Amino acid sequence: MAKKQFMLLASLLLVLSVFLAACSGKDKEGSGEKEPGKEPEKEQEETKGEDEEEAEESSTNIDFPLEVSNNAEPIEDGEMTVGMVTDTPFEGTLNRVFYSGVYDAEILQYFDERLLASDGDYLITNEGAAEYKLSDDKKTITIKIRDGVNWHDGEPVKASDLLYAYQLLGHPDYVGERYTFLIQNVEGMPEYHAGETTEISGITVSDDDKEITITYTEATPSLMSGIWAYPVPRHYVGDIMTGETTIEEIESSDKIRMNPIGFGPYKVAKIVPGESVLFERNEDYWRGKPALKSIVLKVVSTATVLESLKKGDVDLASIPTDQYLNAKDIDNIEILGAIDYAYTYIGFKLGKWDEEKKENIMDPNSKFADKRVRQAMWYAMDNETIGKELYHGLRYPATSLIIPVFESFHDADLETPSYDPEKAKALLDEAGFVDVDGDGFREDPDGNEFVLNFASMSGGETAQPIAQYYMQNWADVGIKVQLLDGRLHEFNSFYDMVKADEPKIDIFQGAWSVASDPDPSGIYGRTSAFNYSRFTSEKNDELLAAGTSEKAFDPEYRKDIYKQWQALMADEVPVAPTVYRYYLTGVNKRVVNYSEEPGSENARPWKWAVSE
Repeated sequence: MAKKQFMLLASLLLVLSVFLAACSGKDKEGSGEKEPGKEPEKEQEETKGEDEEEAEESSTNIDFPLEVSNNAEPIEDGEMTVGMVTDTPFEGTLNRVFYSGVYDAEILQYFDERLLASDGDYLITNEGAAEYKLSDDKKTITIKIRDGVNWHDGEPVKASDLLYAYQLLGHPDYVGERYTFLIQNVEGMPEYHAGETTEISGITVSDDDKEITITYTEATPSLMSGIWAYPVPRHYVGDIMTGETTIEEIESSDKIRMNPIGFGPYKVAKIVPGESVLFERNEDYWRGKPALKSIVLKVVSTATVLESLKKGDVDLASIPTDQYLNAKDIDNIEILGAIDYAYTYIGFKLGKWDEEKKENIMDPNSKFADKRVRQAMWYAMDNETIGKELYHGLRYPATSLIIPVFESFHDADLETPSYDPEKAKALLDEAGFVDVDGDGFREDPDGNEFVLNFASMSGGETAQPIAQYYMQNWADVGIKVQLLDGRLHEFNSFYDMVKADEPKIDIFQGAWSVASDPDPSGIYGRTSAFNYSRFTSEKNDELLAAGTSEKAFDPEYRKDIYKQWQALMADEVPVAPTVYRYYLTGVNKRVVNYSEEPGSENARPWKWAVSE
């Protein structure tokens, strides 16, 4: 079976390379780009035995360093170039309240930061730009900003700037995706959000504007890892509370898109939209002088990232896991890596987002109203072969929607579907989906044609083969699936369609980078706009509420609640997790003070440096 699956994937990759070469319309010789997927896949097929050995070894004994080994004296005014590895332009919505894409988040980390720091377990500490105190009943937190914490234009960061972030997030006109549980849980926020008042009763600011007190309706352990502590510079972006501007005007303004400010270690000096950002040292940074004089962050395609690292065009860049074997041969870099705070999944469209009610609404006429169809499609997916053959063991089958990094809450014993085509066929038969006309594909219980439109993102050499492989998996059990519009879609347009509940989309392949709080309600809650499958149930509501309740301060109680929730989602299958993954970072050997270790100072850009 493994031989057959590998050959299928190899053939798909070879077909893809020819397709891209024919349709790209680019002068590959002139641009210096390789034809995506051509040489690596040919070599992989020819040296299969050797690569299989390496894949098996890596999947059972993966051990990457988390910090660079270079401990030389750094250059006083060094410069660094960082690659943003993507095949699509970044959107450029550079504010925590409004952004939605991972690439914009990557830009934000250099010039913007949270007032409260966190430790290696992602729990808030008093080591940041502000200190906090929690009341005995754990319902009220008081945050005091340190002296000397200033915005990039020299104005002090004020407690009222943090209040302003809450006023934006909870405003009736806010259409972003971050009006989540911890925002809703602030006393008076529901009334403010409904437009019944212009004040948030649970938030007060001291007379000197250095201290803010936030009171919550319910005590919740999520406060310690998920509190919103990103202020917004009211004086700079404009004040919606006075009618000076509107939320829509702020989000589309140059003060967000082209000239954003923060209080982080670097200032935004220049943006080439969608392509690059030049950061210059913030001499007034509250922690002290950042090590580097400047950082250039630029888009690098997945096809050219290894060549860019090899040539030294970039000092730091993520390495696509499908290119790991080639990356190991680059002499001037070190490869760092660990299990990622992320997973990939197949989502089933079960309803729509109701903009008026601000909640997800299930559609009883969805093609996936019968959960046995969703379960069958999960059983049909061969995720193990995907991880082993395309990613050299650096991705492996996912089981739960709470990732293994959260060791206390991830249910390693959860029984979930694994590759079993016969089980998939039996479930479909049971649900009444049978092949009526003998064409090899099943009709629905009413005898109607059952065809699914599959939306998936472009990017990297493996995107097309993976989509084709899953479609073949489903075809093997009699389900006809076709790519939406006959092709993959670019990152931004893909998520625009998924978020807008494009009627043509039946299933989609997405990925989540998860937050530091294990609470999954921000992605799977009834009122979460990020809940792209639109799944809701009373049991889901009950368990998600319990997981953030005052009782959940008891870790054993919270662990049991999330165990029940994981079992519920494995049974209902609004989304089917496909693979967990290792992330890899290529770092030039001239880089010092760089770490991927959570909680390490060297994981923060202000400490990064380069040597001679």
